Amino acid sequence: MPVREQNKKNRILLGEDNNALTWLIIINSVIFLGLLFIKLVYQIGNDNGLQHFQAEIADWMALPASGYKFLTRPWTILTYMFTHDNLWYLISSMLWLWCFGYILQDLTGNNKLIPIYTYGGVIGGIVFLISANIIPYLHADLPLLSETGAAAPVVAIAIATTVLAPDYRIFQMLNGGIPIWIITVIFVTIDFGTVGASNSAIAISHIASGLTGFLFVKQLKKGNDPGAWMSRFANWINDLFNPQKKIKTNQLYYKPTRKPYEKTLQVTQQRLDEILDKIHQNGYHFLSDEEKEFLKKASQEDML
Repeated sequence: MPVREQNKKNRILLGEDNNALTWLIIINSVIFLGLLFIKLVYQIGNDNGLQHFQAEIADWMALPASGYKFLTRPWTILTYMFTHDNLWYLISSMLWLWCFGYILQDLTGNNKLIPIYTYGGVIGGIVFLISANIIPYLHADLPLLSETGAAAPVVAIAIATTVLAPDYRIFQMLNGGIPIWIITVIFVTIDFGTVGASNSAIAISHIASGLTGFLFVKQLKKGNDPGAWMSRFANWINDLFNPQKKIKTNQLYYKPTRKPYEKTLQVTQQRLDEILDKIHQNGYHFLSDEEKEFLKKASQEDML
């Protein structure tokens, strides 16, 4: 298969298998629809159904500002970033997630998006809890304050993408394209003008999430991967529940794997496969200059 076709095959598309972006959008959407269905059930035949839904279901998914409430429901540090209280909030969050997440996956591969999303959401949530409890004017409303939605982790992804490739351009047919940093400025302005403006603790949490995305990419550029343990854990879970996983056995007999006298490209083909696999896992951006040169020569020779 020519290198050009192989790269096309490995291109990350919305809906392709093992696509972290697809799974994040699906999880957020399914949780929203599930909560919407439960809300409708609560409202049918019950005058106070909405209040009961809020107290018995929604409040146990949102991240509370009250430290006491959080201690009774610690899982909300994870669930809040997948919980949306209205349709337009969900749509806007998923559109921005797709915009920046697609670029990030294209540059880094399939195993960086979820770690950045998770780190951004968790650290943003922790900062929200701290900020809400130390800002004096919020104390009176502390029992009623909470945070929901994917806005905080999406800020982390937006900043991470921009720091990773500030010269990346979209809509290149428009006078050479629009730099990604301009899109990020527009997104951050809208975010702080809507979600962040409603509560200073939420605004501070989004700043912390953006800083998390910034530091994550800085570590990647230094050769450290803060999200590697998540990938190893996911692979371990996949192997644990995969009935068709490969089991290594010691073979004490000769078993030929190819026809005799068959002409093959051994070292060169092996090197090409390794580079293509690295692109699929980490993205073209992380190839060395030697690997990029090898890939260029292989493409010119139309190597199979």
